[in-house]
Amino acid sequence: MLEKLNCCVKRLSILLIMVALIAGMAGCSLFPSRSLEIRTWYDLDAVRNNLGGNYTLMNDLDSTTAGYTELASPTANGGKGWQPIGTQNNTFTGTFDGQEYEIRDLFSNRPDENYVGLFGIVNTGGGIEDIGVVNVTVTGNSSVGGLVGVNVGTVSNSYSSSNVNGGSAEVGGLVGLNGGTVSNSYSSGSVTGQGHVGGLVGGNGATVSNSYSTGNVTGYYGVGGLVGASSGTVNNSYSTGNVTGYQWVGGLVGGNAGTVSNSYSTGSATGNSSVGGLVGDNSGTVSTSFWDIQTSGQATSSGGTGKTTTEMKNITTFSGASWNITAVALNQTNPAYIWNIVNGVTYPFLSWQP
Repeated sequence: MLEKLNCCVKRLSILLIMVALIAGMAGCSLFPSRSLEIRTWYDLDAVRNNLGGNYTLMNDLDSTTAGYTELASPTANGGKGWQPIGTQNNTFTGTFDGQEYEIRDLFSNRPDENYVGLFGIVNTGGGIEDIGVVNVTVTGNSSVGGLVGVNVGTVSNSYSSSNVNGGSAEVGGLVGLNGGTVSNSYSSGSVTGQGHVGGLVGGNGATVSNSYSTGNVTGYYGVGGLVGASSGTVNNSYSTGNVTGYQWVGGLVGGNAGTVSNSYSTGSATGNSSVGGLVGDNSGTVSTSFWDIQTSGQATSSGGTGKTTTEMKNITTFSGASWNITAVALNQTNPAYIWNIVNGVTYPFLSWQP
C-alpha cells in the first residue's frame, strides 16, 4: 500500500515538473508594470489576451454584470460555460489583485478537460490575491479547482465557496494541483473527485500554509479535508469538513509523503483502507499536529496526536506543542499571533480569519 502511495506521489511530482517546464516556455508581458482594471466579464475574459499583465478587480462580478450570459453562464460557450484563463501552452504569468471583491455565479462544465477553474494554470511568477469565488460551479477532469486548476505561482488571501467536481485526479476546493504557494486562504464548498481530492488543495507538491477548509470532501483514494495528497509542506492549517473515500482517507491529509506541522482537523473521516483522524497514510513527517478523536470517529491516525474535544479547545494542548497561539475573548482576535483561541470555548483559529 505504501509503495502505491509513493507511486502516486511520484506521479504528482512528475506532473508538477512537466507543468513547470511548459509554463517556463510562456512569454513575458509587454506591459509588466501597467495595471489594467476589470469591471465586467468582458474585461475578465480579455485577460487571456495578455496573460502577463497586471490586473485589478474594481467591483464584484455576478450574474447581473455585463457579459455574464455570453461568457460565464450555464448557456455560455455551448453549455460549457466559462473558459479558464491560462492553458497548458499559454499560462497566466501576470498578477491579479481582487481587492477583496468577489466573482460570483460562474459556471464551468468541462468534464473532458484538464486545468479547469476561474484560472487554468498560474505560472511561476504569476500571482492571485485578495479574491473570493462565490456560488461557483466547476467541473473538469484533472487538475480542477474553484479558483485555479494548477498553481505554480502564488495564491494568497483568497477564498472559495464553490462546488468543485473532478473526474480524475487533483481536485481541490480552491486549487486543484499546487506546485507553488497557497497561503492565508480558505475554502468552504463541497469537493468531489476520484484521486487526490482535498477541501482546499487536491495535490500539493510545494507549500500550503496559514489556511483552512470547512467543506465536505468525497473521493476514492488520497482524500483529505484540507489536502488530498501531499509531497510538500502543510503547516499552520486546519480542516473541519467531513471526508469520505475508499483508501488513504484523512481528516486533514489523505496521503502524506511530505511534512505536516502545527495543524489539526476535526471532521469525520470515513473509508475502507488506511483511514486516519488526521492523516490516512504517511511516509513523510507529521509533527505537533492534532485531531479530535470524538468528532472524527477515528481513534488512530498515521501521524499526529489524538485529543478529546475538550482537550482540542484547551490552549495548553497547543501552547505545550510550541504553537504560536494566544487566548482571546469571544469575537476578538490578536493578529500578533498566528493562532487564536477562546480557551475552553472554540478550537484554534487563524488570527487573520474574517
